[in-house]
Amino acid sequence: MFKSRGFDKPSIFSQLMSYIVLLFWAFVVLFPIYWVFTTSLKLPFQVDSGPFYIPFIDYKPSLESWRYILVDLRVDTLRPFYNTVVVSIVSSVLALIIGSTAAYGLSRFQYRPRLSGIFLFIALVALMVVGSSFGVPWYLLLIVAIVLFFFLLGPLMKRFPKALGNNDIAFWLISQRILPPVAVIIPIYVMFQQLKLLDTQFALIVTYMAVNLPIVIWLLRDYFVNIPIELEESARVDGASPYRVFWSIVLPLAVPGLVATFLFVLVFAWNEYLVALFLSKANAQTMPLLVAAQNNTRGPQWWYMSVYILIMIIPVIILAIMLERYISRGLLVGAVKG
Repeated sequence: MFKSRGFDKPSIFSQLMSYIVLLFWAFVVLFPIYWVFTTSLKLPFQVDSGPFYIPFIDYKPSLESWRYILVDLRVDTLRPFYNTVVVSIVSSVLALIIGSTAAYGLSRFQYRPRLSGIFLFIALVALMVVGSSFGVPWYLLLIVAIVLFFFLLGPLMKRFPKALGNNDIAFWLISQRILPPVAVIIPIYVMFQQLKLLDTQFALIVTYMAVNLPIVIWLLRDYFVNIPIELEESARVDGASPYRVFWSIVLPLAVPGLVATFLFVLVFAWNEYLVALFLSKANAQTMPLLVAAQNNTRGPQWWYMSVYILIMIIPVIILAIMLERYISRGLLVGAVKG
């Protein structure tokens, strides 16, 4: 019972303990979802006089909360849900398209940007910002910045030849995701305010795409590295262009990684709260804002909030179940190297 029967055949006691640990962890993970589901089937007095956990035994289930949310408040519920679906999917798809090309470039080509050129670009952008604050026309500032950039770039690159590599670029990209969103949300708010794009789906889509783009690049870069380069070399020998190699060979092989990355980014966009709080009001309100508003205006009415929570998580759970076979393959590739 306690003796191992082989390298790949643990003892009966070890298997039993493994099942016990897995069952306990499954209970810890699934019980909150079960609690939310049962709460959505309760009336207010049943929630306040609980705890009741087993339908038809501890309490009589009721669909009153679901009827109130989906029928009485269907307009107030469907609009945030529609905004959440559109903004999350569109921003995730755009981030995946742009990020996959950037990740492929970082995994297959060597870039050596000069530090002098980077600092020159930053200095000229800062000069344009300062000049615009004094009332100088933006097009005049842009012309001056372009002229100065091309005149100063060559001498500065010769004087300061130090350059960055692909790893430096990748680290800089992921550092943008590590940066707390609250540190940059005010400039983003001011930018969209000046563009008259506050409380629009477009503002949320652009911001979510920019915020999640570093994650896409970081994950897919490691995935593309593990695709044998010999396949691409064989295609080039047959006359395929770099774009044909990428779209016809690399992307089909990277489907598991693309699906796993897409689901990660989709969940981040689906649950995002801070950016939506600043950039949207009523027209572009998303589900996290609706749940927060429900809690703030009426107190913690758990029977209604449980319905909102289930409406939020059920589509993502269904999508994860449908894409499970791709996700498992996408997450494991690159875990062991060498």
